[in-house]
Amino acid sequence: MSPTQVKILVPGNHLMMGLVGERDELLRLIEDSFEDARIVVRGNEITIEGNEAERVGHLFDQLITLVEQGHRLDPSDVGRTIAMVKDDVSPTEVLATEVLRSARGRTVRPKTAGQKRYTDAMANNVVTFGIGPAGTGKSYLAVALAVQALQERAVDRIILTRPAVEAGERLGFLPGDIMAKVDPYLRPLYDALYDLAGPDGAQRLLERGTVEVAPLAFMRGRTLNRSFIILDEAQNTTPEQMKMFLTRIGFGSKAVVTGDVTQIDVAGGRSGLLGLEKVLGEVEGVAFVHLTRRDVVRHKIVADIVDAYERADGSDQRADLSGRPGSPASPGTSRSAGAAGSASAETDHSEGVSAETGLGSVSAETGVGPDRPGTSHSRGAHPGSVSAETDSGGVSAETGHSGSVSTETGSGSGHAAPTRSAADRRTDKSNGH
Repeated sequence: MSPTQVKILVPGNHLMMGLVGERDELLRLIEDSFEDARIVVRGNEITIEGNEAERVGHLFDQLITLVEQGHRLDPSDVGRTIAMVKDDVSPTEVLATEVLRSARGRTVRPKTAGQKRYTDAMANNVVTFGIGPAGTGKSYLAVALAVQALQERAVDRIILTRPAVEAGERLGFLPGDIMAKVDPYLRPLYDALYDLAGPDGAQRLLERGTVEVAPLAFMRGRTLNRSFIILDEAQNTTPEQMKMFLTRIGFGSKAVVTGDVTQIDVAGGRSGLLGLEKVLGEVEGVAFVHLTRRDVVRHKIVADIVDAYERADGSDQRADLSGRPGSPASPGTSRSAGAAGSASAETDHSEGVSAETGLGSVSAETGVGPDRPGTSHSRGAHPGSVSAETDSGGVSAETGHSGSVSTETGSGSGHAAPTRSAADRRTDKSNGH
C-alpha cells in the first residue's frame, strides 16, 4: 500500500452511522478540514489518499474509539476533535475523562485540550487560576469539580463568591437582604449548580448551608477549612481583595479562581488578577491555566467574536506603538499657523510649522515648564515675533535671535504684554538708562 493511502475497517454498521453522521454530515466536515486528503467510503471500509492521509486515518481511529465508548458525535464534537488532532493531542484522552455525572444522568467531560488541563489542575492543586475568554467553561467546570468533591466527601461545603461589580452600569441599591442583593451577581454559578445537582438537590444544599453564597467583601477574617471555594469574575477584584481571598484557605480546602482579563469592570482598571502569575507562579500547589478561543464551547460564532476582538485589540496596540496619524506621536503635525516671521499660539491649521523645525512661525504652549512652573520656551526660531501661552502666570519665551517677544498668560488680562528687545535694551544702556 502506498504511504499516501490509508485504509480503515469500521467494525459494525452502527458505528459507521455514528461516524459519518446523518446524510454524511460529519464526513463532509472532515473532508472540508483536510483539503489535501481524499476520502472514499465503501461499506464499512474507509480509504484515505493524499498528503494528509496518515493524519486523517489517525482522526478516524480516534473517532471510532469515542463511538465505541458510547459518545454521540455531533459537528461541534468532530470540529474540536479535528482541532486536537491537528495540534497532536489525543482526543480520546481528553474526551474520555469523566468529571461528573449530573443529576439528570448527563456526563460532564472536558471538551477541549485546554479544559482537560484545567480539570487536571483543579484536581491536583490547592489553588487553580482559570483565565480565559467567555464561553470556555471556566465557571461550569469549577462547579462540577466542587460537586464531585462534595459527593466524594473530600470537602464538607462549597463556597461561591464573586465581586459585586456592575458591568459598566449603575443599578443603584437593590432591595432585600444580603442574599437578595448579591443573588444577581452569582446567578451564573447558581445556573451551573442547578444544572449539575438538579433543582431540588441544589435547593437542599443551599437551605442546609452546604452550599454557601458569600459576598467577597464579607470574606475577611474567615478561615475556610474543608471547603471548595470558587471565586468567579476575579478580574473585577482589587489587588487587596485578591490577597485577602487567597489567605482565607484553610486545611483540606481547594480554591478555584476564574476570570477574563479582557472584561475588567473594576474602577480604575486595578485588577487583582493582572500580573498575579509573576507573583505566585513559583508557589507550590498553585496552578495557572490559560484558555483560548479554541476552548470556547458555546456557539461557533462566540469563538469567532472572541477572535475578532483579539485581532482588533492587537491592531490597536500596534497602531499606538507606531503612532497614529494626527496623534502627538505622529511626525509632521503642528499646532501653529501663520505667515513667516510671526506666530500665534494654539491653532488647528496645518500651514504652521512646529518649533522644533526652526522654520517659519513658532508656537510654544505648556502648563509647567522644564525650569520652573508656568514657563514655556520656544527655540530655533528665525527673526520675527514669537508668542507663548501657558495656563499659569509668569511666562518667558526665549529665542536665539533678535526680535520682539510677546507673552500671554491664562490668568492675565488676555492681552500680550510688550517687552523690549535685546537691541532696544542695549540702546537704552548706551544712553544711560
